[in-house]
Amino acid sequence: MSKLDKIEELQNILKEDPSNFPVRRQLAVLLLDTGFAEEALQHFLYLSQIFKQDSGIYYNLGIVYEKLKQFKKAEETYLKAIEFSPEEIDATYNLGLVYIELKEYDKAIYCFNKVLETDASDSNSYFNIGIANFKKGDLIEAMDNFQHTVDLNDEDIYAHFYIGNIFKEFGDNASASDEFKKVLSISPDYSWAYYNLGVIDFEEGNIQGAVQNLEKTIELNPKDVEAYKIYIKIIAGNGDFQGANDLVKPALKNCGANGDLFYLYAQIKKQLQDYEAYINYLKKALENNDTLSLAPKIVKNEIDKFSAE
Repeated sequence: MSKLDKIEELQNILKEDPSNFPVRRQLAVLLLDTGFAEEALQHFLYLSQIFKQDSGIYYNLGIVYEKLKQFKKAEETYLKAIEFSPEEIDATYNLGLVYIELKEYDKAIYCFNKVLETDASDSNSYFNIGIANFKKGDLIEAMDNFQHTVDLNDEDIYAHFYIGNIFKEFGDNASASDEFKKVLSISPDYSWAYYNLGVIDFEEGNIQGAVQNLEKTIELNPKDVEAYKIYIKIIAGNGDFQGANDLVKPALKNCGANGDLFYLYAQIKKQLQDYEAYINYLKKALENNDTLSLAPKIVKNEIDKFSAE
């Protein structure tokens, strides 16, 4: 029997006997498992009014609220689950994830440390402490916890990826490259690792390496606007303005209207002496200033200066 058929069967039983609480609980869990969070919510709320101290119901309510991105309500229900069954660490772990979403990073760290008191080998808790510290800007503590993560689980690509980013932030590009390559040895299709390797190559003047890594990034993730921007700059920097022009077109098609892409397009059109297009794309860059790295005033002054000549 498929899950959907099982849902229908349980719903029919409830129609006949709405007070069949075991069936209602089973239905709620199955609805949650199959992605029907709103429907599951109604059943768990109903059950929570009947079984007011059932930690399992509140735990599942927390999961539902997380899926619905109602994080304050998720916090409240996980706290109730912990109140009624403090020894069950799953609710504490999930509460830590909710606190990260709420940007209450110290509370998140407290939750994951509570999990580690019960299971010192839980690599996911170390990883999430790393994330909380990373978001706080405490890179040393973040690095320490990401390292604990990979010591316990060397296949954790996300921990290796963050370690690479921290090394890059510290200016240690060689160690950062090693980490990004480690990510790719585990997950060869992880586009962000290729992107970061491309950025390092570009910064260090290894243009051939940068091009190879950026092309791979775009192949795996055609919507990576940052990869397009660097690749376009490389091609234009080599004097191939027609090639750069041809690359902007798929970038805009795949990534949508973008102030930085329009500005780059304008500069390329200027080099190709297509001055009407040059001004047109400068104006489009202004129209999309929410994705424009330059101050709009600079672009406006560029338009005014050209118009005055």
